[in-house]
Amino acid sequence: MGKAGTIRVGIGGWTFDPWEGTFYPEGLAKKRQLEFAGKALKVIEVNGTYYGSQKPETFAKWASEVPDDFVFTLKASRYATNKKVLAEAGESITRFLSQGLSELGAKLGPILWQFMPTKKFDAVDFEAFLSLLPETQDGLVLRHAVEVRHSSFQVSEFVEMARRHNVAIVCADHAEYPLIADVTADFVYARLQTGSDDVETCYDEKRLAEWEAHLDAWRSGGVADGLPLLADLLPKQPRDVFAFFIHEGKVNVPNGAIALQKRFE
Repeated sequence: MGKAGTIRVGIGGWTFDPWEGTFYPEGLAKKRQLEFAGKALKVIEVNGTYYGSQKPETFAKWASEVPDDFVFTLKASRYATNKKVLAEAGESITRFLSQGLSELGAKLGPILWQFMPTKKFDAVDFEAFLSLLPETQDGLVLRHAVEVRHSSFQVSEFVEMARRHNVAIVCADHAEYPLIADVTADFVYARLQTGSDDVETCYDEKRLAEWEAHLDAWRSGGVADGLPLLADLLPKQPRDVFAFFIHEGKVNVPNGAIALQKRFE
């Protein structure tokens, strides 16, 4: 990656009616929306894969509609992360990873494993889950991120566990869920979830500047100034960074992603 990693700022999905005539040009056919989004952004987080499986042809079609340097991150199946005993998620994990996502090829970004807000930290069971995540699928190197949403995960033991498995803990800027800013993998994954439809760029100028600084620090191997840490720092190294405007302020999330991305170009 050289002296610094690559920063990609994107959105969740590409189909949302209020984006028609705002983000998307008036009258643009729905079947061309991904093509348009692929040229305007550098990454999209796919939420549909959380709810159900896709066909290999679908992944291949997505890949064919975006530029060569575009990346999809995929939210993993809820059937794996919603299990009461995570150590028993092996079959669900295998089913998700073998559905054909390797058709994305080099356009496959990190896999996001999102957990329910009620899921508490159980060190033994969660480590068993992380041990089930494979390093490769059909010859492709996989990168895994976990988004935990219960305060019991805000302990150094969890951070150190994620580091042992080279799994990124999502840094979630959310109104209710815990924010964990420790770097735990060879990439960083952030979800910016407190935007506003009253702000044209989803986050205002001050907050865009703050997150610009955070992302820039991470890609250079540093730490995000002002965000709390739970464990000691990792050795400094360049890292790729993925950041998504998600959830609140959804009408304007494309504007936010484009505005933040432009700060690095």
